[in-house]
Amino acid sequence: MIKNTAILLLTCPDRVGLVASIAEFIAQHKGNILHAQEHGDEDSRLFLMRVEFDPAAFDVDLAQFGRYFGPVAEKFEMQWRLAQSNYRPRMAILVSQYDHCLVDLLYRHKSGELHCEIPLIISNHPNSEAIAEFYRIPFFHVPATAANRPQAEQQILELLQQHRPDFIVLARYMQILSPEFVVRYPQKIINIHHSFLPAFVGAKPYHQAFARGVKLIGATSHYVTEILDDGPIIEQDVARISHRDSVEDLVQQGRDLEKTVLSRAVRWHIENRVMIFGKRTVIFE
Repeated sequence: MIKNTAILLLTCPDRVGLVASIAEFIAQHKGNILHAQEHGDEDSRLFLMRVEFDPAAFDVDLAQFGRYFGPVAEKFEMQWRLAQSNYRPRMAILVSQYDHCLVDLLYRHKSGELHCEIPLIISNHPNSEAIAEFYRIPFFHVPATAANRPQAEQQILELLQQHRPDFIVLARYMQILSPEFVVRYPQKIINIHHSFLPAFVGAKPYHQAFARGVKLIGATSHYVTEILDDGPIIEQDVARISHRDSVEDLVQQGRDLEKTVLSRAVRWHIENRVMIFGKRTVIFE
């Protein structure tokens, strides 16, 4: 069983006394700080912090945390949120024909590595239904073409509204989501793109990489925004290739990268380790 901890994430203008004030507040209310990490961005003069503390003896109901922490937050002009580690967020998965990322996520979830619930899987192809059935997760086939894309997207939105996910993972879902869709889930849609962004955006990045004769291929997991493949990057990794490798070799090596990069990004999101500022992210260890 995962021990419950409280996780305070905050951002504000960088000022003297921030860390001391936060630590003093938690100590005054009998909280025991377990981990604390901060980052000061020199360019924006922005301060970001993640504090994880044991609330076992905390003398404030966590549901009322804002009432007591409000004066500190107001003094330092903070934007903040409080999470609890024992909460299992609901993760919806969208997938297309390639199922390697889906299978990897489901296995990691089953083994306990991803502390979340998976209320549904949606695909524009039927071939992942057997995998979903094996893991006993509801599967919905929503065909999507250029001709019916608005109707398909509306059907997906209705399914999501019914199952109330906290966030969405595009596990190689090869359909472009409309801005109207994305704006409903701000900073809550995680994508895996099969290139080392910002290189080779859009379709067939391995073919683009092969044509350019690159020596490294990569994968990038990022939050989805209205601009294609332009959202804040959560995680990336690369593999070295050579002139002997074909496009098929690049695709095969890339799939291994895609799985590990996406799973790391999803785990960090679940564990409340990702903070976004502007087009960038801070990943707290």
